[in-house]
Amino acid sequence: MQTGKFSEDDIKKLARSAYEEGSAGFEIFPERTALLIIDMQDEFVKPHWTPYWIPEATRQAPLIKKVLNICRDKGVPVIYTLFSRTNYFLDRPYSGRFMSNRYADLDIDQKEFYNGEKIWHELAPEPGEVVIHKPSYGAFYDTPLQTILRNLDKDTVIIAGTLTNYCCGLTARQAYERGFKVIFGSDINSTDDPGMQEHELKILRRGFAKVMSSGEILKFLNG
Repeated sequence: MQTGKFSEDDIKKLARSAYEEGSAGFEIFPERTALLIIDMQDEFVKPHWTPYWIPEATRQAPLIKKVLNICRDKGVPVIYTLFSRTNYFLDRPYSGRFMSNRYADLDIDQKEFYNGEKIWHELAPEPGEVVIHKPSYGAFYDTPLQTILRNLDKDTVIIAGTLTNYCCGLTARQAYERGFKVIFGSDINSTDDPGMQEHELKILRRGFAKVMSSGEILKFLNG
C-alpha cells in the first residue's frame, strides 16, 4: 500500500484489525512487573450489599486469586487500591458528585460505603503489601502509586479488578502515559454492563495495553 493511497475502507480495516487483534509489541519480564488489584472491595464485590455491586467482579475473584498467588510465589509485588472517603471528599474532581453513577436518587443511606479498608476477603492483603486509598477513578490520580512503582524498580503493571471501563481502564491509560508497560487481564477485570466489556478491551488493545487472559498471564509469570 503506497503513501497517499489509503482509501476509507483501508483505514477502517487497519483500525478494526488493531481493535480486535492488535497486540503491543513491547517485551515483558516478571522481575520488572507489579500486580495492581483495583478496587476489589466489599462495595463492589460483596453480593447484594450496595447498588454498586459488580456481579462479574464476584465471579472473577477466584481467577484474580490465582494470579495473586503466583505473584506472591514469584516475588512480584502486589499493590491494592480502594476507592475511599479520603480527606472528607475534598480531594476529588468537583463534578464527580453530579455524575449519574452516584445514584443520588436512591432512598438508601450511603454513609457506611467507602469508609475503611474493606478489600474482599478472598483477596485480603498480606503484611507488607501496599494498600492505596484513592479519591477518584484512576489509581495514579493524587496517589503515591507512581513513586512506589519507581522505588520498586518496576516498569510493567498487571491490572486486575473493577470496573473495566472506569477505574481499571483509566488506570491503564494513566500508566501508559507515565511510561509503564501495561498488561490488562481480559477475564480478571469486570464491568457492571457486560456489553461494555469488549468495547473497552478493544480500545485498550489498540492504544494502551497488552490485553491478555488470566491463563496467558499465569504462563508469563511462570516463565
